[in-house]
Amino acid sequence: MAVVEIPNRARAWALACAVFVVAAVAQRLYWIAGGRWGYTACDRTDLVDPAGGCGADQVVVLPFWSGWGAVGVGVALAVVLGCTVRFAGTWATAGSWAAAALLLVVAFPLHLVFEIPAALAGRPSDWRDLGARLVLVAGGVLFAGLANASGPRRGPAVVGYRPVPLWTRRWAYVAVALPVVGWAVPHALWVLGVPIGISERELNDIERNLSTPTGVAITLVPPLAGLLVLGLVQRWGQQFPRWVPGLHGRQVPRRLAVIPAGLVALTLVTYGVLSIAVLVGRLLTGDTRWSQVWDGWAVTATLLVFLGWGVSLAVTTAGYALTTSTHAAMTASPGSERP
Repeated sequence: MAVVEIPNRARAWALACAVFVVAAVAQRLYWIAGGRWGYTACDRTDLVDPAGGCGADQVVVLPFWSGWGAVGVGVALAVVLGCTVRFAGTWATAGSWAAAALLLVVAFPLHLVFEIPAALAGRPSDWRDLGARLVLVAGGVLFAGLANASGPRRGPAVVGYRPVPLWTRRWAYVAVALPVVGWAVPHALWVLGVPIGISERELNDIERNLSTPTGVAITLVPPLAGLLVLGLVQRWGQQFPRWVPGLHGRQVPRRLAVIPAGLVALTLVTYGVLSIAVLVGRLLTGDTRWSQVWDGWAVTATLLVFLGWGVSLAVTTAGYALTTSTHAAMTASPGSERP
């Protein structure tokens, strides 16, 4: 593979990615050496002390993926970064995109969607874990920026509004309806004390541990976020509306819509698949009984809701990307646009 220098526009992204990788590896080595600043054990202990990492200082041996496993991932990211800098091209750029996807999936942004509003509403939260997830999200964004900046220059952007196909609109409506019907409605009923599709024990836990502001936040955030999907099938998703100061009428950058929507779709699908796999595994081992699944059928159904939400969002995003691509604009027949 020939050595090709990356474009100047990618140098700042490469430097930021290098800082992220060095800092992440240094922190893991610090933990391996015995330090525990920023470390949390709330996912492995029964100590109810989120602010203190649930007894993180008492952990003697780090789990593999918190220590040497994470160092190995950091080394792999450094190799990807080096290849992107030294061998700019399709394969190197693909490596940076893969690194961005990995970091964002590991960060599990969907977790942040629920935990941050709950924490702001007063629920005790593991801020060490939340901070680490936000750092991983930032790393994913940096590698995505590097991949975008180091890739080949694209043709001129599509100008004007191009209506999306009917099938894209239908998938968008599914993506909007699922978090409302499959998440907001049952959670609102549970907050109100209605035991639909949930066991009495789980309902009692909700009433005992969930404050009203937290319950409202958890109930409303997903459907409100889901409304943004409409931008992929409406004019305001391609051209800034008139009420946006300084931008009204201008073209919405295509990547501003495609990249966030694609990453959210990837996260939703990953969460749905992994959660269903865990449930199936627990059923096979006997840790969970079918009677428990039937008693809490609405809780189990939310796993399918997230999977379906991710798939519908992914299809909608693909339709938007195809509609707004330069190739689509060049091959469209005259008069195909609607006002």
